[in-house]
Amino acid sequence: MSNAAHLTGLHTSVMPNEVLAHLDAARGGTFIDCTLGLGGHSELILDASPDTRVIAFDRDAEVIALAQERLVRFGERFRAIHDDYRSLKQHLEGQQFTGILADLGVSSWQLDTPERGFSFRTNSLAPPSQSHSTFPLDMRMDRSGGQTAAHFVNSLSERELADLIFEYGEERASRRIARRIVQERAKAPIETTAQLADLVIRAINQKGYWRIHPATRTFQALRIAVNRELDGFPQFIAEAVDLLAENGTLVVLTFHSLEDRLIKQAFRFQAGQCVCPASQPFCSCGTQPRVELLTRKALLPSNEETAANPRARSAKLRACRKRPTRPEE
Repeated sequence: MSNAAHLTGLHTSVMPNEVLAHLDAARGGTFIDCTLGLGGHSELILDASPDTRVIAFDRDAEVIALAQERLVRFGERFRAIHDDYRSLKQHLEGQQFTGILADLGVSSWQLDTPERGFSFRTNSLAPPSQSHSTFPLDMRMDRSGGQTAAHFVNSLSERELADLIFEYGEERASRRIARRIVQERAKAPIETTAQLADLVIRAINQKGYWRIHPATRTFQALRIAVNRELDGFPQFIAEAVDLLAENGTLVVLTFHSLEDRLIKQAFRFQAGQCVCPASQPFCSCGTQPRVELLTRKALLPSNEETAANPRARSAKLRACRKRPTRPEE
């Protein structure tokens, strides 16, 4: 069995029915998958109609290689571009697309590959001496460049670390965690997932079993910072709408409240809803109604899906449709 075939069996796309329904992929056309991952959503779109094509983006060259192996049967109907989805307009300027999908979650393969350093497992909490080479504190989606999570942990000031963990991880104990990080790195660099996870546990003084691991929010915060995950959402949404054909749809899946809040605001702006502060007596944001919101509230995965795929439990789906241009516009 090929690597891609093995991993495909372990990978489950989030909210597949809802994604296909809102994209209306069965009608055919050319779609953009902004975050290819292992290719699960791209495969669903391509299977929906023999008249579909997909252009996919991903920052991770390793997952692109796996996805290309998985999707080789579609031939020229599928094309992958190794770049950040926020650069899609520079690659596709002047073209029009039937639908665009952005799944903003980290791929299951990245999370489950210890050397990528995105998360921790029970056995990663072994003494650092036993896990140093196996679980590096990396977290880069594109390992060809950029700073690792270890760089952030070992170079930021205590205040900068506390602010980062609080803002991106929404961690109430961020100051205690930052203080412990600075204390520990003075003795030796913090270089592994095991070191950081154990350090957070000791900083918060939590022992025993947890429903959610004490280090989860700290790891999330570092991952967001390393990959600049919250940068440029308004511009990305605006450029995605530019690339949509009339009545084309944009679907975005988010996996934590910070992402969802930014996407919600960007969608509302594109729908013509004023985003100026309520205290401001006049509108200065200049919003124009370019899309129709298809989801007034974010859609959530069904109980059946979360039972079968626990990683879907935090997913939220928002969708909009590009309005036809009126003659006077």
